[in-house]
Amino acid sequence: MADLDNKEQTESDQKEDMEDVEDIEEEEASEESKARQLTVQMMQNPRILAALQERLDGLVGNPSGYIESLPKIVKKRVNALKNLQVKCAHIEAKFYEEVHELQRKYAALYQPFFDQRSDIINAILEPTEEECKWQGDEEEELSVNILDFDEMKEKVKVEEEKKDEEKDAPKGIPEFWLTVFKNVDLLSDMVQEHDEPILKHLKDLKVKFSDPGQPMSFTLEFKFEPNEYFTNEIVTKTYKMRSEPDESDPFSFDGPEIMGCTGCHIDWKKGKNITMKTIKKKQKHKGRGTVRTVTKTVPNDSFFNFFSPPEVPENGELDEDSEAILAADFEIGHFLHERIVPRAVLYFTGEAIEDDDDDEGEEEADEENDPDYDPKKDPNPPSECKQQ
Repeated sequence: MADLDNKEQTESDQKEDMEDVEDIEEEEASEESKARQLTVQMMQNPRILAALQERLDGLVGNPSGYIESLPKIVKKRVNALKNLQVKCAHIEAKFYEEVHELQRKYAALYQPFFDQRSDIINAILEPTEEECKWQGDEEEELSVNILDFDEMKEKVKVEEEKKDEEKDAPKGIPEFWLTVFKNVDLLSDMVQEHDEPILKHLKDLKVKFSDPGQPMSFTLEFKFEPNEYFTNEIVTKTYKMRSEPDESDPFSFDGPEIMGCTGCHIDWKKGKNITMKTIKKKQKHKGRGTVRTVTKTVPNDSFFNFFSPPEVPENGELDEDSEAILAADFEIGHFLHERIVPRAVLYFTGEAIEDDDDDEGEEEADEENDPDYDPKKDPNPPSECKQQ
């Protein structure tokens, strides 16, 4: 009997314990649900989110304090490593100087092909049928083989009509360079409607490197055919470069830097200077109250302002507007030198623009996958396109 009572008591205690556990689990679940609701409400509050983001930003990149805690003798060894790094930077500078020499060497090898390109564009040279063949043309020829007789006759008729049209067709490739510029966003923003008639006369665009032993630089040469706007046959823009670490900040060295640029004087014909415009303003005399019209000449937006960059004073200090203009100028000069001149036909057809868009997409994906990437600290300038 006693055993039965003990058994019933044990079962009763276990039941109470289970009820207590259930109560505790219900309380914990309730607390967890409240916590989730509170978290959701907090994450929907823009002020809390902003404060949290600011706190997280403050944590990124903060020094751990480990370097400061090192013994003096260890810090001295770290300084020795920094001195080695500076020596590496100077070796890197020599590397880029040799790259510049290689660019000059291979520019001479490219030039005959660029000259031939210019001759075709300007109708000096007519390419042969063999030279005009391209991959797409071969596919078209293969499709002709499966046409029936009637279709072949129609094809011959169309070809004869094409030949008749070609007799009156334009020579060379009209508006080649203007089309290139208009296809590229960086350049099309510069080209105004009143620039286009002039840029239709642009025959060629070349890059010339400084001679051996001379300070590092490159010159863009814009060659024009005779026109009604100016007398210059060639209009130039020269970019001076430096390939050596800055003594005050040697670790910032990352390849040649454009240090400055100089344009050239354009000899505009009378009344044809599109970089200036005449405006009329009405002025009222304070005393007499009479109104007079005043004619004033002011700067005008134009692609040809590219050849009149801001002058850098001896102290190197520029206002914000001039700095912005020069930064954009350096980027444009670098782009013309590195992309446009070597691959002009692909920018004319638009194929290079698609490649550039793909490259930018890959770079953006890499940046998104990089936990240390900070867009505020990385404007991503080209290595030869940094403003000093």
